Amino acid sequence: MPNPSMERFIETHEEGEYDLLIVGGGITGAALAYDAARRGLSVALVEKQDFGGATSAATSKLIHGGFRYLAHLEFGLVRESLRERRTLENIAPNFVYPIPCIITSYNTSFVDNALAVRTAMVAYDILSFGKDDTWDSNKSIPSRRLLSIDNAKTLEPAIPTDGLKGVGVQYDCSNLCPERLTLAFLRSAVAHGARLSNHSRVESFIQSPDGRVLGAQVHDPLNDRSVGVRAKVTVNCGGPWADLLLGLLPGERRGKQLRRSEGIHIIVRNTLVLNHLVTYPKRSGGHFFMLPWRGRTLIGTTDREWVGDPDEYRVTRESIIGLIDEVNAVFGQDAVVFSDVLHAYGGLRPLVGDGNKGVRDSSRKYEIYDHHEHGLEGLITVEGGKYTTSRNLAENTMKTVFSKLNRNPRECTTDKHRLDGCEIDDVEAFVERAQQDNPGFDAKTMDWLARQYGTRFSEVLQLAEADPDLAVPLDSDGEIGAQVVYAIRHEMARTLNDVILRRTGIGTLGYPGDDVIDRVGAIAANELNWDDDQREREIARAQATLRL
Repeated sequence: MPNPSMERFIETHEEGEYDLLIVGGGITGAALAYDAARRGLSVALVEKQDFGGATSAATSKLIHGGFRYLAHLEFGLVRESLRERRTLENIAPNFVYPIPCIITSYNTSFVDNALAVRTAMVAYDILSFGKDDTWDSNKSIPSRRLLSIDNAKTLEPAIPTDGLKGVGVQYDCSNLCPERLTLAFLRSAVAHGARLSNHSRVESFIQSPDGRVLGAQVHDPLNDRSVGVRAKVTVNCGGPWADLLLGLLPGERRGKQLRRSEGIHIIVRNTLVLNHLVTYPKRSGGHFFMLPWRGRTLIGTTDREWVGDPDEYRVTRESIIGLIDEVNAVFGQDAVVFSDVLHAYGGLRPLVGDGNKGVRDSSRKYEIYDHHEHGLEGLITVEGGKYTTSRNLAENTMKTVFSKLNRNPRECTTDKHRLDGCEIDDVEAFVERAQQDNPGFDAKTMDWLARQYGTRFSEVLQLAEADPDLAVPLDSDGEIGAQVVYAIRHEMARTLNDVILRRTGIGTLGYPGDDVIDRVGAIAANELNWDDDQREREIARAQATLRL
């Protein structure tokens, strides 16, 4: 497949009409753009900030079936999630990997009862039928098994045994880098003709005299201009902003009330897990987990209703301490303290459902809402859902899109082809070969590049070979300056935060240090023609974003 050129179409946009305009560049919008473009529709997508920069980046680094949803008897959602877990293993093998998960039971509540947990594990295994049908044989997922407490301690010595009643192991999948997996969907969309633009905010919807939505007026702040983007059908994939986008239209034209749930994660220096994801019960109900990630421990997540303007959302010290307190309630006082936290990130989950339920008990199902039901033609809103099921959500949304276009739908094939850059039969063999074929680069660098860029990694290496300064490692994972140049030239990165948080992992373990941020800032400034003032502003924004 030729290298798809990711260019901000808004900068050269002229009159014309697309079949489909997608508002929102998170994983839902990205998957929809790919599906629609692959089926031959002309597609435009605009994102107000950066692709995958909000909820889609604030994940638990998992592609999972939703084990906890079994407590609410959501068997259909669990089955859908488990099927999509396998699909993502197949189409994005360098991003999605099986991981063993240790489920602990301390009998603190009915759903944590050892017998209930074992029963749920059996149901989870049954619902995951077909899990071995993976294109890469190394991706097949083993069945559940029970562990003795002694065996559990051997595998994960940090597990507290006081009150521990039972332990089991089952498998889900880790998501190496959700930001770059979202980008892989977008690159695949571009490869099939979709046109994208980040940092492009919808100011208003374009409407005909009878109220039909004909597209949107979009502002490009990087060039301070506004353009009209017309389309036969517009899909609102705004996530936590979906209801605010609808507020740009006169009248109340919504489906169910959108609620927002805050989920935060912290990354700590403490080695609290070795090779497994381990779950523990919370005092307040539900569970938290610990996941080994890039040599640190990732801890998540929370589930608390959040009310307010999502543009104003920030992770607070209070939320961080609340999660630390849950950990210490299991591990003992001061097992984790605030100074152990290297990085904290969070996002708002859009939830659709019964407003009488707490957000922790609210369904993660999605809703595809055709505004024709309220007399507003040409507009669809997609709300709710979870990262794992986004590809299938896009497939189902396309049924409504084709109906509104009055066209016979082409077959969906997004589950039958690997994403752009992910055309790999055996990931581990691919990584090993990349290391052997490039002895001039550190093995860690090659491991990182081969997994994060897949079959595109040689394009990054070419930049490093042309300029040795771009081959110098910037962090413990072996990331290099060539990735910064590649992000700007080929992946539509336009700010320093785009580079360090969503195209690379330079900032996703916390503040990388003044030397690294200055080096990355200098490379970006050279590529984007920033003057000294703008470079300093970008560095200041990055520092503010990463400050705890």
